Amino acid sequence: MSDIQKLDKLSENLEKVEALSQRLMRVMQDRQGHPASLDSPSPDLYVNAATAYWKEAVANPARLLEQQMDYWSKTVTHFVEAQQALAKGKLQAPEDPGPSDRRFKNPLWDTHPYFNFVKQQYLINAEAIRQAVTDAQDLDPKEKQRLNYFSSQIIDMMAPTNFLATNPDALEKAVETEGQSLVSGLENLIADLEANNGELIVKLADENAFELGRNIATTPGKVVFRNRMLELIQYEPATDKVFATPLIVFPPWINKYYILDLKAQNSMIKWLTEQGHTVFVVSWINPDPSYADVGMEDYIEEGYLTTIREVKDITGQKQVNVVGYCIAGTTLSLTLSLLKQRGDNSIKSATFFTALKDFSEQGEFTPFLQDDFIDGIEQECADKGVLPSVIMARTFSFLRSNDLIYTPAIKSYMMGETPPAFDLLYWNGDGANLPGKMAVQYLRGLCQRNELAADGFDLMGHHLVLDEVDIPLFSVTCETDHIAAWKDCYRGVQKMGSTDKTFVLSESGHIAGVVNPPSKNKYGHYTNDDLSGSAADWQANAAFHQGSWWPRWNAWLEKRAGKQVAARKPGAKGRAVLCDAPGTYVEKKAKL
Repeated sequence: MSDIQKLDKLSENLEKVEALSQRLMRVMQDRQGHPASLDSPSPDLYVNAATAYWKEAVANPARLLEQQMDYWSKTVTHFVEAQQALAKGKLQAPEDPGPSDRRFKNPLWDTHPYFNFVKQQYLINAEAIRQAVTDAQDLDPKEKQRLNYFSSQIIDMMAPTNFLATNPDALEKAVETEGQSLVSGLENLIADLEANNGELIVKLADENAFELGRNIATTPGKVVFRNRMLELIQYEPATDKVFATPLIVFPPWINKYYILDLKAQNSMIKWLTEQGHTVFVVSWINPDPSYADVGMEDYIEEGYLTTIREVKDITGQKQVNVVGYCIAGTTLSLTLSLLKQRGDNSIKSATFFTALKDFSEQGEFTPFLQDDFIDGIEQECADKGVLPSVIMARTFSFLRSNDLIYTPAIKSYMMGETPPAFDLLYWNGDGANLPGKMAVQYLRGLCQRNELAADGFDLMGHHLVLDEVDIPLFSVTCETDHIAAWKDCYRGVQKMGSTDKTFVLSESGHIAGVVNPPSKNKYGHYTNDDLSGSAADWQANAAFHQGSWWPRWNAWLEKRAGKQVAARKPGAKGRAVLCDAPGTYVEKKAKL
C-alpha cells in the first residue's frame, strides 16, 4: 500500500471515529445514572485533609517548604535535562533506565525524550502527592486510609499510559493500522457502555468464546429442585460407591456458582464427585427489582434451610456436610447459629472458603464502608429495588484498578484489541444483582456495625452469635486475598465455639487460592493446629506444604462423610428432574 493510500485509509477511519463519537454521545445521554455519592467520597474528607495540611503548614512551615522545594527542584532539573538532550540535536533521552513498572515497558519511554519527559514528570508528581498524604497529620485513621486510597486512584488514573497522546503503544498501533485500532477501540468502548446502561465496566473476556454447558460449567448433573431463590443441582456420581453423607456447596450470590466448575481441568465440583461425594450445588437466582424486599432471612429460609431439607429427603440422610464460599460462608455462620438455637443438628460439618465473620477491620474495603458510600448504596437500592451488579463490579475493580480497569481499557479502547478468551475473567464479568433489602442488611449490620462478631445479629426472631457454632469446622483462606483478608477470617474462626477447627492459609488470592486443583501443583498452603494466638503468631509457627489444599480437605471431609453406599443418580426413586445442569437461573444476566 502506497503512502497516499495509507493516508486515505487513515482519513477514512478518522471519519468513522467521528460517526462513532455521535453514537457515544447518545449512549451517555441515555445513561441511567446512580447517586453521585457512589463516585467519590463526601467533600468532608477533602476538607478535613486540607485543614490538616494547612494546620501542619502553620505548625511546621520549614518541613512543608522543604517538600515543596524538593518537588520544584526535581521538576526544574528534569526540564533542564530534557532541554539539554534536545539541544544536542539528537532525539535521545537523558540517561535513565526508569523504574521497573510494566506500564512503561515500551522502549520509547526510556529512549525518546518526549515520552521520557512525560513519564518522569508523572512519577515526580505521583511521589509528591503520596508524600503530601503521608505527611498529613491529625486525621482520623479511617480518614487517612481513605485519603490514601483516593489519592492513589487519582495517581493511577492520571498515568500517561491512559491517554492516547502520551501512550506510544497506542500511537504506534494507530499508525500501523491506519487508524483502524482507534475505530475498533471506540466500538469496544461503546459496546461496553451499552451493555451496562451507560456505566463504564471494562469487558475483561471475550463473551463469544464461552457457552455455559458446552465449554464451561460442563460437569454432568441435573436440576432436582427449584424455588424463587435457587435451583438445586445434583451432580452425576463418578464412582460406583459414594459416601453416605451428601455435600452441599453454597456459592456466593454476587457471582455465579460455576467458578467451581469452570472447566474439567480445574473444576472442584468434578473433582469432588471423583472422590466419591454426592455433590449438590446451589445456583442462585439473579434478582430483578421484584426481589427488592428479599432479605438475609429469605436467603436462609428459602435458600439454606430449604436446600438442606431437600437434600436430606433426596438422599435419605439425617445429616449433611456443607460449604459456604465468601458471602455464602458468612450467611452459613448465621444459619449454623440459628440451627443451634432451634436444636436442629442437620449439619454434620461446615467448610468455609474465604468467608468473613468478623468485620472489625474492614481492610481495603474501608473507603467503601463509610456512611457516605453506604448512604448512596441505600439510595440506589431504594431507587432500583436492587444493588446493580455493575456497582459492585466497579467497586471490586477499583481495588485493583491498574489490573482490572486501566490495562484492559488501554488494550480494548486504545489498541482496539478483543478481550482474551479466559474462563476466569468470563466468570468475573458474569455478575448478579443483590436484592435491595439484603444488600443494606449485610452492609449496615454485618460490615459496618460488625454485629455478628460483636454482640450478635438479630434475625428471624433469634439473636445469632458466633460462639454457638460448635460443629466441626474447616476454614480455607488465601494469603493475598483483597476481598476477605485472611487475618480477618482467622479472627472470625477464633470466635466460633467449635472445639474441632482446622484453619488453612492458601497461597494466592480470593479465587486462585480456592480454585487450585492438585493436578496443577501451583500454589502451596500453610497449616497450624494452634489457633489460640494472633494471626501473626499463627502464621509465624505454621508449616508450609507444597501443592493444593484440596486433598487435605478431602481427607478431613471423608472422616465426617459416613460409610460407603451405592452411588446415587439424580432422579432416583421417582424424584423429579427439572432440567440438565447448569440449569436456567445461571443463564440470567444482571440487567434491570
